[in-house]
Amino acid sequence: MKAKDVMTSPVISVEPDASIWEAVRIMLQRHISGLPVINRDGRLVGMVSEGDFLRRSETGTQRQRPHWLEFLMAPRRLAEEYTRSHGRKIQDIMTPNPLTITEGTPLDEVVGTMEKRRIKRLPVVRGNDVVGIVTRANLVHALAGVARELMPTTASDEGIRERLLTELAKEAWAPVGLIDVVVRNGVVELWGTITEERQRQALIAAAENVPGVKAVHDHLGWLDVSGVLMYQPNEEPAQAKAS
Repeated sequence: MKAKDVMTSPVISVEPDASIWEAVRIMLQRHISGLPVINRDGRLVGMVSEGDFLRRSETGTQRQRPHWLEFLMAPRRLAEEYTRSHGRKIQDIMTPNPLTITEGTPLDEVVGTMEKRRIKRLPVVRGNDVVGIVTRANLVHALAGVARELMPTTASDEGIRERLLTELAKEAWAPVGLIDVVVRNGVVELWGTITEERQRQALIAAAENVPGVKAVHDHLGWLDVSGVLMYQPNEEPAQAKAS
């Protein structure tokens, strides 16, 4: 999937010389947490989000430091902070020169950028025009859409086992040679040994994602670094939704 498949369009935006109260009103009315800032020429010049309203003089949350520490700080930084906490226009508090993506940007690249830069939204541009925006909410909606398309599947036990083993064979973390998979009436039984406790949940997740699996029962033993084999209590076997 690409950005164009999940983006919100048209984009709700605000101008840089608009008041911060206008942005607050729009965000509250539209139930959104951020807005692209687009000037009168239609050019994207910034982004404003909920985080830009955290340090405000009106709520008494502006940064307050001891005078001796302020004396050591650059006047430029102090002036910038004052503008952000006291400014009345969007251009005073917005984040300038935001990162952008195009309609053809793959979703894995979109997610990678969000994670790396710790941002929650990316404007989608076509040339100089902003044609959409992709937010974390858009990605969740896309996941929900995919889930709705997954229909219950009837699969043979042999087919389930073969598909699971094929999937595990592709994964470097999977101890394929140390485990055995038994499938009866759509219920997957995991037997054998793991060398890292986190492999347990990964194996269960892999089994749960195979179409036709009704439940997953974990009988895996954990071989720790000392060579002692320890078994995980299995009072409540992991359950998988029928897929």
